[in-house]
Amino acid sequence: MSLRLVVFDLDGTLVDSQHAIMSAMLAAYEQFDLTTPTRGDVLGIVGLSLEHAFARLSPDVPPLKRDGLVAAYKTAYAQARQTQGAGHSPLYPGALDALRLLHAQPETLLAIATGKSQRGTTGVIEVHGLQGLFVSVQTADTHPSKPHPSMIEHCLADAGVDEAHTVMVGDTSFDMDMAHSAGIGAIGVDWGYHAAHMLRCDHLISDFADLPEAVDQVLKGRV
Repeated sequence: MSLRLVVFDLDGTLVDSQHAIMSAMLAAYEQFDLTTPTRGDVLGIVGLSLEHAFARLSPDVPPLKRDGLVAAYKTAYAQARQTQGAGHSPLYPGALDALRLLHAQPETLLAIATGKSQRGTTGVIEVHGLQGLFVSVQTADTHPSKPHPSMIEHCLADAGVDEAHTVMVGDTSFDMDMAHSAGIGAIGVDWGYHAAHMLRCDHLISDFADLPEAVDQVLKGRV
């Protein structure tokens, strides 16, 4: 049986980090005495690398000040994560069971492709006990922002799996566009930060319990 690869986004897909993100945004903008963007605007950029996110949120702010916003956000986010533990970015219901079920399949490999930093991603993996589940973990630290396919390409190389046997699971249009750019399948989840109608996906799920079957259906249709 051929190996297959399931690549997961983090924020809005595996973990619900919206409150943590908004709190860090508020701290960053207050530090520079700037008006914090609306919740809708902030959630609309989740998934992008922070530099790109702040450029979209505050295009009129000078680049050097935007760099300061990025640094302030990272500091506030990391401090909150250290004090709040698993409650900072809780797993969505059913996420852990789905990960364990897929990981137990001999032919299925798992990976992460996220707009988070390496530090933030490692923190999520450790606090939720996800160590050892992923053959590849790609973050914003070493890749262009989504929807560039670089993260997917590195996941494919690490796993030794081709595009026809790979699917992305995500909650934003950035995730789906990245999957299309990389030539892999795309499964959207409707509990995340972009409305379901924005997701150009091969399959849309509303519950993690439906993910294993969705993976089977999408990948069978690609081979």
